[in-house]
Amino acid sequence: MTPLLHTQEPIAAFEDALSRGRLHHAWLLTGPEGVGKAAFAWRAAARLLGAASFDPPDDDPALRLMTAGSHPDFLMLQREEERGVVRKVISVDQARRLPEFFSKAPAVARYRVAIIDAADDLNPNAANAVLKTLEEPSGRGVILLISHAPGKLLPTIRSRCRRLAFAPWPTAALQSFLSERGLDASLADMAEGSPGRASALAEQGAIEIDRQVEALLTSIGPNRLQAVQTMADSLRGEAGKVRFALIIERLVAASRQRALAGGAAGDGWARAWERLAGLTAMVEGLNLDRADALSTAMETLNAAVRTSHAA
Repeated sequence: MTPLLHTQEPIAAFEDALSRGRLHHAWLLTGPEGVGKAAFAWRAAARLLGAASFDPPDDDPALRLMTAGSHPDFLMLQREEERGVVRKVISVDQARRLPEFFSKAPAVARYRVAIIDAADDLNPNAANAVLKTLEEPSGRGVILLISHAPGKLLPTIRSRCRRLAFAPWPTAALQSFLSERGLDASLADMAEGSPGRASALAEQGAIEIDRQVEALLTSIGPNRLQAVQTMADSLRGEAGKVRFALIIERLVAASRQRALAGGAAGDGWARAWERLAGLTAMVEGLNLDRADALSTAMETLNAAVRTSHAA
């Protein structure tokens, strides 16, 4: 199972509430994506369904039933796959399963438990359906809501939950985590304290993309134009969507770093940083051509690069 590291405070708070008989009916797990909220929710659910601790063996009966999707007292709400494509939201039809689920007494465990991963993905109608469930808690029902951006949730949902905050990992701890798994420790700086994000960056080839981005920002001439064209040719399809987002992310990070360094070129890099920051959301939201957007981004950066060379 995924290791539960650097989550001692949330575990202690949850265990304390459980041992004192003051378990809240709804828990909102907040923090950056990839810092351990989902792993905690899974372990907390297993704990409520009969596991002896937060670190049960893989053959724990409750855990095995949960993993198989056959535990009668467990419900998981997340974005569903439809025709090979994961939907963008958790639908109201999914959320409407909650009242029926919690209307029944536990079948084999002490509690009935639902995880919503993530509450940020609830569409407006689904959010209202979840709110209705939160307003009418059952005596033996517990909901674990995972949120990467709790400020976007309905205030009434937040107010009815007990919040557990999950902090980004310290850089040294994340570097050690990566090294133990044979991954480049320099990913820790890109991942901003998120081991999940660091692992995803490794799979996406972030180190190589970062190297290519740095080369683009420090060179002018035919080789740079060819490098941009090669990069643009790799942006087709679903894999291209992920790659484009990562390229723009690294361009934004590099521009920000140069802007904050100040100097004669600082203002030029600051303008580039500002213009690129929302580019990925705009391209995907309006379904724009990624190769054209990359070319536009490079035009935005040209002035900053020239200013940097002239400074």
